Amino acid sequence: MKNYAMNGITLMQYIFLIHGAQVGTGVLSLPREIAETSGTDGWMCILIAWAINCLAGWIILLTLQKYPDYTLPDLLNHLFGKWFGKLLLAPFIAYFAFFGWLIMVNSMLYIKAWFLVKTPGYILLILVAVPSYLVINKGFRVQARYVEFITYTMMWMPFFLLIPLGKGHWLHLLPLFKEGWQPILNGLPQTFFSFAGIEILFFLYPFLQKKQYALRGFLIANTLTMILYTYVTIISFVFYTPDGITLLNQPVLSLLKTIEFRFLERFDMFFLAIYLFVVSRAWIPYIYCTVFSACHILNKPHYKSYTALYFIVAIGCVYVINPTWNQSDKWQMKISYMGMGVLYVLPIVMYMYVRGVELFQRRKVG
Repeated sequence: MKNYAMNGITLMQYIFLIHGAQVGTGVLSLPREIAETSGTDGWMCILIAWAINCLAGWIILLTLQKYPDYTLPDLLNHLFGKWFGKLLLAPFIAYFAFFGWLIMVNSMLYIKAWFLVKTPGYILLILVAVPSYLVINKGFRVQARYVEFITYTMMWMPFFLLIPLGKGHWLHLLPLFKEGWQPILNGLPQTFFSFAGIEILFFLYPFLQKKQYALRGFLIANTLTMILYTYVTIISFVFYTPDGITLLNQPVLSLLKTIEFRFLERFDMFFLAIYLFVVSRAWIPYIYCTVFSACHILNKPHYKSYTALYFIVAIGCVYVINPTWNQSDKWQMKISYMGMGVLYVLPIVMYMYVRGVELFQRRKVG
């Protein structure tokens, strides 16, 4: 059993880490994605996905409460043995590694499209890799402080979306349930991907100082994400026509284009530049989970060299592939199916397995 108390995090940091891992670049295109499948009733998808996510997180925490000092690598090793546990851990490493890389690629594409059109993608990735490397190598406590600082300093950002709301039309949202429940349910897969991030509970829980508040903290974090997504989606639906919103790749950025000040004409570019700090809260935990798990497989106590190796490979992949928006969308669709397995299937299977082991041991003792 390992002791993670030296890197312990507070409840507030725990909340912000989960919320930060969920909110990335996806929120900028989420209104368009759910409008394509569910129309202006798509905001209801967010509420349903939130409820399912809360249930999945609760099941994860039920399992972790039985092994409060175990991260996912420790738990797999304990439940399935040393070698089979490492074998089961390998797909999770690939999932976390690819997810973190994809978030950085999306951020790179935004920078390339809006700021540095002629700059090669791998150069942009180097710019974000260096500070990320420094934060990741300091462990969860420093990451938590970074995420907490970013969250507090960026709380003003959502309120600027209220400025264009005066030109919107609330009638766009009516009538509710235009075509019944089926279109709403069809929009759930896209919404599930936006709620990805709760899987870091498998790594966060042992670091939490007051574990009795773990469920409460998770529900708060998940609810903050739901409120943000619903807020952004409804504002976009009110401002744009039901057909017009489907023609915009990033409706939120297009919405910000309409905001102008006497001292700042392109507020959207300023907003996006600042928002990249918010997005960094998402890729940093995924990369940390990747290198943390890789060190467990290779029995290495320090992960600095593996963090550097991860970024070298990530930059090399961008240099070779030179990703485009279409490729990113395809990768996002593939990882979303993997994510549904990690988010919703794995917690149930693991909880049932743990319960089965407990019942077997009780009968054996009895």
